[in-house]
Amino acid sequence: MDVRSGKIKLMAGLTKKDLKEVKFFYYKRGYSAREIAESFNVSIDVVYGFMQRYNLPRRDYFELNRVRFERKKPSFIIKKKLTEREKQLKIAGIMLYWAEGNKQCGRNWTVDLANSNPEIAKLFLKFLRTICGVDEKRIRVLLYCYANQNSEVLKKDWSKMTDIPLTQFTKPYIRKDFLPEKSGKMRHGLVHIRYSDKKLLLQIEEWIKDYIERVLQ
Repeated sequence: MDVRSGKIKLMAGLTKKDLKEVKFFYYKRGYSAREIAESFNVSIDVVYGFMQRYNLPRRDYFELNRVRFERKKPSFIIKKKLTEREKQLKIAGIMLYWAEGNKQCGRNWTVDLANSNPEIAKLFLKFLRTICGVDEKRIRVLLYCYANQNSEVLKKDWSKMTDIPLTQFTKPYIRKDFLPEKSGKMRHGLVHIRYSDKKLLLQIEEWIKDYIERVLQ
């Protein structure tokens, strides 16, 4: 199917007159060789042969991953028009993440905020839900607690406080080597609010950078 018009091109192959189009869709639009082959109604081998004939370099591994990432549909929908109250929520959310959230770390591209304060967890979740428009079903919670605490009871408490079903709680981390007197400092335990989407993490970090630069001008 032709990517421009939706019409089938009945062709035995590709000719020089198609060079401009192939370059445009491969390099500018990020189409794969297979998508180009389908658009011109030819085999993928024909496309590869055409590219070789006209010295069109194919993407390397890193460029291929970059293009795939850019074309991947995000799992969230950022709210564009914000009320004054929502603007304050956005600032609170990004500042909270700047202070308490997990930053880019190796291959871990998950939005992850850890805290033992239920109000902070609820505030961050409101930011994710209202401003970032996240997919509710993709939110995950990891409970961290001590061995002398009832993890199942704590999970139920956090589920009720955050409106996140227990099915979205991952296996808790239960610490066994601790000083008993310290466990009272986290009577609810601690939770990691997680959302796995690299694009959202990059967006939040971009917001943080822009806000800090504006404030420090």
